[in-house]
Amino acid sequence: MTVTTQSISDLGAEPMRSRRNHWNNQVRRHAFMTPDRVAVTYLGTPTTWSDLDRRSRAFAAALHRRGVGFGDRVLMALLNRTEYVEAVLGANLIGAIPVPVNIRMSPAEVGFLATDSGARIILTEKVLAPLADAVSTSTGAIEPTIVVDGGEDPAHLDYESLLAEDPSDLPEVDVPEDTVALIMYTSGTTGKPKGAMLTHTNLQAQAVTTISAAESHSDDDVASVVPPIFHIAGIAAFAPVFYRGVRAVIHPLGAFDPETMLDTLEREGTTSVFMVPAQWQAVCAAQKARPRDLKLRTISWGAAPASDTVLNAMSESFPTALNMTAFGQTEMSPVTCLLEGKDALRKIGSIGKVVPAVTARIVDPLMNDVRRGEVGEIVYRGPNLMAGYWQNPQATADAFRGGWFHSGDLVREDEQGFLYVVDRAKDMIISGGENIYCAEVENVLYGHPAIAEAAIIGRAHEKWGEVPVAVIVLADGVTSLTLDELEPYLNENLARFKQPKDLVVVDELPRNAGGKVVKPRLRDAYGSKDAGLAD
Repeated sequence: MTVTTQSISDLGAEPMRSRRNHWNNQVRRHAFMTPDRVAVTYLGTPTTWSDLDRRSRAFAAALHRRGVGFGDRVLMALLNRTEYVEAVLGANLIGAIPVPVNIRMSPAEVGFLATDSGARIILTEKVLAPLADAVSTSTGAIEPTIVVDGGEDPAHLDYESLLAEDPSDLPEVDVPEDTVALIMYTSGTTGKPKGAMLTHTNLQAQAVTTISAAESHSDDDVASVVPPIFHIAGIAAFAPVFYRGVRAVIHPLGAFDPETMLDTLEREGTTSVFMVPAQWQAVCAAQKARPRDLKLRTISWGAAPASDTVLNAMSESFPTALNMTAFGQTEMSPVTCLLEGKDALRKIGSIGKVVPAVTARIVDPLMNDVRRGEVGEIVYRGPNLMAGYWQNPQATADAFRGGWFHSGDLVREDEQGFLYVVDRAKDMIISGGENIYCAEVENVLYGHPAIAEAAIIGRAHEKWGEVPVAVIVLADGVTSLTLDELEPYLNENLARFKQPKDLVVVDELPRNAGGKVVKPRLRDAYGSKDAGLAD
């Protein structure tokens, strides 16, 4: 039977809307088929699929009532909690675009995101309300502020009160799969964050990638979501959860406690969990000291390199679990390569192989394929590739030059097709799983009157893997500057995790003939010292 475009349109909006392959329809499907089954658990409180659907629809109606419509941006400054998921789904229901905010950012940094995205409204919670208010005041464009857990400020809207309003005026909006579902800001080498536009198609490709990587599936699977939901590793974890209809356990943010983590994994019956290597190191030590009866079938890690010691500890602590490495980036929704459990120990240091949904090449600067074993930049195509950078056509064109997305990662491929990263994206430091771009920190340092020149390098750190170190030249007339003296300025302009953990004063920065700072010389001179670094 041949169905023409005209005959499809004649079917009306509801049948077409119900065919859309995105997480709103998946939640609606589970709410219809298994309404009383638990979808999300947070701090022991369950939310069923029917409740998740009802509450997300109520939030969508509240946004619609306040003028938020298709394509409008909703800034979200929240810690991990169930309401985060409800709000993302609610915004997407009317075609609006959530903009997750890294809550570690300074008011100035969040203010840039608010202005650049053109957000209409901001959702936050009581502990972060001062940050939201500062952003709203500085930009003058975001009004009102919705607070999840209430508060005393009458200028704020209470989230639960909004959900209690009559949702009957919620319009039924057809949201095509190529609609932007999220704008995820990622720091760029120019120093200004860029908003990666991820579509519903991108997120479904991520769901299929994750599901296909697991060796077995069960209706009793439980996925623990440990990363911050404002990170792509956190929010994208819900794509396979919604697709399959299994339960997700949201872990609260805060100081990481391996004992509490293990107790939660045991109590909730978690079968799959992703953590960064530093967390796995602590969890393995705690499990060895006091073993729990866990149901883990898949354990995965990424966002930072893992040592042989950590990988061996994971294998010893959880011998029956599939140990996987996930590699990728925000622009790819995010996974591009996986190292399967059977190869975890024999291919230590590898990021694995390109996942089935992704097409990749390893190329030289002229876009010629390099020979196997040679180093080149890995470039991508695929259904999980972002639509581009929000309102940044030049950055988009640069990233997609030659018709492929340029990752900035230099890799080599061995004879068995396994990939190894030999250098990360230009000037990027990974500290405790957080990406820190040197240019962004350098731009802030240049704004201080005591600093004439600045260069940021990474230094190995036992706890965080790597930390930023500032190498500076003082301005004329300035005789000294300490990190303590610089701290108030940094606190105003940079998230804490981005701030230099050491300050080195030099007479001049080494430069090549083209005037570019020769950072390898700085790394050789100052990148290996670890005395006196702050945690």
